[in-house]
Amino acid sequence: MGKPRVLLLGEIEHAHKTWDALSSLAELVTPSSRSRPEFLEECRSGKFDGVLVAYRTFASVSITGMIDEELVQALPESLKFICNCGAGYDQVDVHACTARGIRVSNVPTAVDDATADVNMFLILGALRGFNTSMIALREGKWRGHPPPPLGHDPEGKVLGILGMGGIGRNLKKKAEAFGMRVIYHNRSKLSEELAGGADYVSFDDLLGTSDVISLNLPLNVKYFLVLSQKEANSKQKHTRHIISTREFEKMKKGVVVVNTARGAVIDEDALVKALDSGLVWSCGLDVYEEEPKVHPGLIANPHVMLVPHMGTWTVETQTAMEQWNIGNVRAVLEKGELNNVVPEQADM
Repeated sequence: MGKPRVLLLGEIEHAHKTWDALSSLAELVTPSSRSRPEFLEECRSGKFDGVLVAYRTFASVSITGMIDEELVQALPESLKFICNCGAGYDQVDVHACTARGIRVSNVPTAVDDATADVNMFLILGALRGFNTSMIALREGKWRGHPPPPLGHDPEGKVLGILGMGGIGRNLKKKAEAFGMRVIYHNRSKLSEELAGGADYVSFDDLLGTSDVISLNLPLNVKYFLVLSQKEANSKQKHTRHIISTREFEKMKKGVVVVNTARGAVIDEDALVKALDSGLVWSCGLDVYEEEPKVHPGLIANPHVMLVPHMGTWTVETQTAMEQWNIGNVRAVLEKGELNNVVPEQADM
């Protein structure tokens, strides 16, 4: 038998030597297609027969489209593993992959530090209200005429982290260095060691208590919201629009909202209305519902800090992500299994 084949979807930007080293174990192949219809045709033509594992980047969606049920069914029968180069994997329909016996991995921790850095940058900028005066300064108006309202110090503020995984826990340490008190809500309460002294609260308590709310949860997986003791084991909800009109109405007036997770965990229409009404004082966003499109109401509001999805935009972090993902490909070739799988497939 010949070497197994590995399909590269997207480009290796940094870890070229590590990737090239896989050629001793496998035949490395790339698609020639530049659109989803072309890619589907390549799959169905048999060009990728014998491919065991695919390495995919976030940007490869421009060629393949979403890895949805249609695409999964078009993939060669030989393909048993998809290695996603990113912590978020909402572009991949894990349930469709599971039904086809395809295991999916991600890069769960390499992104933590850099993303939490951007998170903290947005918290500080939104709290202090820097954006209005940064705009005014570039227009030759110094702080602005009239000057903006005074901002707020982070010291003593309550930071509510919704989804305290690796990024959330990293953010907690950074926020505490600025004197913030951290509370959190998760699908389940963390161990005392992982929580590190942060108080576990219900979803509603987090909404009503926090001065700053940070969204650090994945998109479109089952998320258990502990709304009350009675509902603790029965209430579940997808994370899409987990923050919408009803949730904004439960927040403190003048709250600051920050999102570095995925855009669609917030209902952007509802956010714009909450900002316009003054219910939300400011927000900081790195992600958007329809990237690269940004809601015009967010662009028009000078109190909104906007960053174009740059949470992992560093040489060090992107190199680490590629190394981790290539490590999963190598594990498949050498051991027949991934080093890590996404949580939905933990029991697969």
